[in-house]
Amino acid sequence: MVDVLFFAELREEAGSEKITVEANGLTIKELISNHLANYSFENLDHAMIAVNEEYSNEETVLSSGDVVAFIPPVSGG
Repeated sequence: MVDVLFFAELREEAGSEKITVEANGLTIKELISNHLANYSFENLDHAMIAVNEEYSNEETVLSSGDVVAFIPPVSGG
């Protein structure tokens, strides 16, 4: 099982700060297409991705027990 964390507006769009999915052996890209396609995320394509608190990309292969975080772009002024 893999924990998926959402921050800021992604959390609001998901309706939860965390979901747990079976994604052992999947890439981040496969995780998104297989498990997150049912959510209507507006900025997921622009979100930074971290796996186990280290920045990653969509080709990262996940293992059971990993924690994936999607962090949307931040703007301010």
